Amino acid sequence: MKPHSAPPLISRRRMLATTAAALAFPAGALAQTPPQPIPLPPFLQPPQPMQPMQQRPAGDTSIPGHPAAARPEPREITKEDWFIGTVPDGQFEIRKVNFELMNPEFRRQLVDFRTNEQPGTLVVDPKNHFLYSVREGGQAVRYGVGVGREGFGWSGHATIQRKAEWPDWHPPKEMRLRQPELPEKMLGGPENPLGARALYLFQGNRDTLYRIHGTFEPWTIGTDVSSGCVRLLNEEIADLYLRTPIGTRVVVL
Repeated sequence: MKPHSAPPLISRRRMLATTAAALAFPAGALAQTPPQPIPLPPFLQPPQPMQPMQQRPAGDTSIPGHPAAARPEPREITKEDWFIGTVPDGQFEIRKVNFELMNPEFRRQLVDFRTNEQPGTLVVDPKNHFLYSVREGGQAVRYGVGVGREGFGWSGHATIQRKAEWPDWHPPKEMRLRQPELPEKMLGGPENPLGARALYLFQGNRDTLYRIHGTFEPWTIGTDVSSGCVRLLNEEIADLYLRTPIGTRVVVL
């Protein structure tokens, strides 16, 4: 029987060469694969740069990230918006006007007024929609008025020969021809076109058919709207009525 032969001995030189080759492989592989970063937890993440704020339009009160509420459309002014209460006046009531809706120029006020007319005279300026009650010292009480529309204006002198509270209205024949729906007579009251007071203008003994009177339509003050008469707010014709005696001179420019 042949004895087992011993395994061949590995020389020291060969072992060192083999070990060097084995160590060289992983080093080359690591050189080809870049190192992967280790992700940081959220609380260690660096802060993100802040974004610039967007400029909001003027008047924008909406909350960012929420839809803006639709703005309500402006409400149309109604007839009732023009009145804010009533004042007892004999058997009727005068409705008080909401002056916030009126041009302040047409409110009753004391103004400087140079004229050759005597104190107490009424001067009507249709172009600018004013009536002046002349006072002493170069002043006058000025009222805003509505006057005759185109084709119905007039100018000249007259005298007040009649006054009435809550007057009846008798539309002239010429007016009824233009507006056949008008009655021959309308009793005095809050809906009467002559309003709370009327001052009747005469030239000599002839009724001119023109009046200075009140109105329940305050939105017409400062406009050319009538058939030649001069209209004031009801509460202001009541004031003028007290200042104006029979025989007062009226000048329409």
